[in-house]
Amino acid sequence: MNHKVIPLLNRAIGLGHPPFVIAEMSGNHNQSLERALAIVEAAAQAGAHALKIQTYTADTMTLDLEEGEFFINDANSLWNGTTLHALYQQAYTPWDWHEPIFQRARDLGMIAFSTPFDETAVDFLEEREVPCYKIASFENTDIPLIRKVAATGKPLIISTGMATVAELAESVEAARESGCRDLVLLKCTSTYPASPENSNLSTIPHLRDLFACEVGLSDHTRGIGVGVAAVALGATVVEKHFTLNRAEGGVDSAFSMEPTELEALVCETERAWKAKGTVHYGATEAEQASLRFRRSVYIARDIKAGDALTRDNLRIIRPGNGLAPKHFESLLGRCVNRNLPVGTAMAWEYLR
Repeated sequence: MNHKVIPLLNRAIGLGHPPFVIAEMSGNHNQSLERALAIVEAAAQAGAHALKIQTYTADTMTLDLEEGEFFINDANSLWNGTTLHALYQQAYTPWDWHEPIFQRARDLGMIAFSTPFDETAVDFLEEREVPCYKIASFENTDIPLIRKVAATGKPLIISTGMATVAELAESVEAARESGCRDLVLLKCTSTYPASPENSNLSTIPHLRDLFACEVGLSDHTRGIGVGVAAVALGATVVEKHFTLNRAEGGVDSAFSMEPTELEALVCETERAWKAKGTVHYGATEAEQASLRFRRSVYIARDIKAGDALTRDNLRIIRPGNGLAPKHFESLLGRCVNRNLPVGTAMAWEYLR
């Protein structure tokens, strides 16, 4: 099946192009613009193709309450013991930082964009002329938000974390009905960190077939293995959270990549993409020279014209310049028509 290539400024997303690697800053700036800009520079140096942030405030995300479902009381959560409002207040990227962050990314050759979490964020980002949008997993059932973003006509990336097929169908339909022509669905596991066992990457080709769009991975696992495997299964986009140094802490640091890891991800996902190639049998052009190292039939002892070929004077050895090994048995007992010294590559013309 042929799939549409999505043009995105100086890059393209599609099976015929190297994987599009997105470095997600999220809240790893730790409320320091200087650190945020350093993250942008490190992402560019590591080879990331895009830098993504998130556009919200604590008040657009939730209510400032300290009890019930607004308080995180989960021993397994990275954010146990805080309120939702306090968490988002700590993690959000101040809106007046967006322009300097975007500009630094653009200056360094990266595509800069964001995840909006409500309609006011979309309006704000439109004023900054972002080239595309991302919908987070927790918002992939927010149909009004999806319609608002899709109406911009810009490429739309949607993380699929937790969504059922029916829910995704509703989201995709809403996006397409509202003007989205360039859609990417990212397989996502919404645990932080996620485990390889919970990643279910076999969903990636299924998503491609089911919704006839580009697919990728929003990855919360540690390391690069899952991202590389995703590309082997057809992912054309890989998104990872990114930080300068996990030891310095931050709301997302535990499942974020450091610069050397991001550099390895960019390199190895492109290798995986190249390695996929096409269905091919037989020697490639690069393998032609290696054909001579196959086994073939050679004269193993000096023989004279009229002598019969035997297991003593005929062997299957390397290199591959003689008759193929499959002819060995049929050669035994046949007589030769000339003197043949040891090391002669056997040929049909030598038979009497």
